[in-house]
Amino acid sequence: MREYLEPGRFIDSDHPQVVEFAEQRRGSSRDPLEQAVKLYYAVRDEIRYNPYSFSVEGDGLKASQALQAGESYCVPKALLLAACARHCGIPARLGLADVRNHLATPRLLEMLRSEVFAMHGYTELYLRGRWVKATPAFNRELCRAFQVAPLEFDGLQDSVFHPFNDQGERYMEYLADHGQFADLPEALFIGHLKQAYPHLFAVGSPFLGGDLEAEARTMKRLDS
Repeated sequence: MREYLEPGRFIDSDHPQVVEFAEQRRGSSRDPLEQAVKLYYAVRDEIRYNPYSFSVEGDGLKASQALQAGESYCVPKALLLAACARHCGIPARLGLADVRNHLATPRLLEMLRSEVFAMHGYTELYLRGRWVKATPAFNRELCRAFQVAPLEFDGLQDSVFHPFNDQGERYMEYLADHGQFADLPEALFIGHLKQAYPHLFAVGSPFLGGDLEAEARTMKRLDS
């Protein structure tokens, strides 16, 4: 378990701000499961999900960077949860999967040119003798805007995306799992993204800016 407890380049659990955040959010219980649950909700809701903050620059992918920015996309948020857990002595690792998002906004689809979210990041925590999946990507306010229930986590059952939203519409569909890693496998991660979204890596093709929460609220008003 040593590799899942030590700081990594991207899971920088020894970063002073990560240490401070974990200490303040872990709670007073000595039970690792209770600490893990508190850390999950802190990362889920205090770090706003924003796919338009996407970056493949090394420092931009670090757990500490997501914390400093106060917003990020799924991979750095998953790395941050792993980093906080490691600081608290809870073995943690990163999982990567491809998912199809049936409820993406038009602007996000314009950026990706696909409903497939390649290299979606989640966290696995070792609790009560087994690895448990935790998905801290979507904060509560974003879920409210998309009319989907926010993912809960009890430390005992896997917390993964819902297949349907509150209206019974298709929401998230898992397509492929790339495995679990002690730290972000940078070459695999970027290589797969280049295959999935070559246009995003072309010269003169900057990433679009945007606010996913605001887009979701606009969609909701238009539908009502």
